[in-house]
Amino acid sequence: MSTVPLIFALIFVVLLVMVQGIYLTIFGKSVMLESRVIRRLELLERGEDPEEVLNTLRREMEQHRETRRLPILAPLSEQAAQANIAFSPTALLVVMVVLGVTSFLALTFLTSAGLFVRIGISVAMGYGAVYIWLNNKAKKRMALFEEQLPDAVELIVRSLRVGHPFSSAINIVAQEMPDPLGTEFGMIADEATYGMDVTESLEKMAQRVDLQDVKFLSVAVTIQTQSGGTLAEILDNLAKVIRARFKLFRRVKAITAEARWSGWFLSMFPLLALVMIQLAQPDYYDGIKETPVFVPAAIVVGTFLVVNVIFMRMMVNIKV
Repeated sequence: MSTVPLIFALIFVVLLVMVQGIYLTIFGKSVMLESRVIRRLELLERGEDPEEVLNTLRREMEQHRETRRLPILAPLSEQAAQANIAFSPTALLVVMVVLGVTSFLALTFLTSAGLFVRIGISVAMGYGAVYIWLNNKAKKRMALFEEQLPDAVELIVRSLRVGHPFSSAINIVAQEMPDPLGTEFGMIADEATYGMDVTESLEKMAQRVDLQDVKFLSVAVTIQTQSGGTLAEILDNLAKVIRARFKLFRRVKAITAEARWSGWFLSMFPLLALVMIQLAQPDYYDGIKETPVFVPAAIVVGTFLVVNVIFMRMMVNIKV
């Protein structure tokens, strides 16, 4: 019994690795965030029609937002859209089923849990592995996009000051900046080519990306279009503000690093101590397991641990 929690944890880690393995096996390394390939330019270099490339990228970016009404996929839709994964909603369901079946088989061979317990844990592990994987991909993509944005805005400013129109400046950013920002701005350039207003395209990108700095960019361009003014100066000030916020965020993150690690340690230490006690001396709690206060005390301790994790996270989660 003392090894059951370790088996559960090991199975869950294997499922997380399986999700990434399935993704790379089907779609290849060209869609990985770390490869930093401008996917739009890659598709255009293959000789595909520009309008078809635009429709393909738009379909990939919008497909997960259409599944928000489904109870099963709704919690995953936002992460999948921000991560811009190549999996379709149907493919995500198939992956969850594969992970659930794999988990069920592993639990059957490695544990003696009951049938309904195995089914429940398998469903939770399959769904949880996909959710954690999507959340990790989305955070990485949004963090990289936010880091690239000041450089992109400054590139637009330099292009405007040498005489390029705003649409041409957007196209320059799409060609010079790597993904994920390169493809997003490339879609804006393509949509402007086929007649869509640039401000409308920027607003759609702000909705897809859902970053505060991107919304600032969209609002700044929209206000300048309606009321006039020097767009280069406006965007130059915006780039300085974004860089200052990003610098402040990094500074706050460095200052609170010790507190965050202390919080994680204080939250995880009781669980690690419990596992070590069970491994070193499995019969340690035999003398009190049958007492009437054991289960209520365990519930109270578990509740305190959850509350501790929540409050530790609230204390070090400083918004910038």
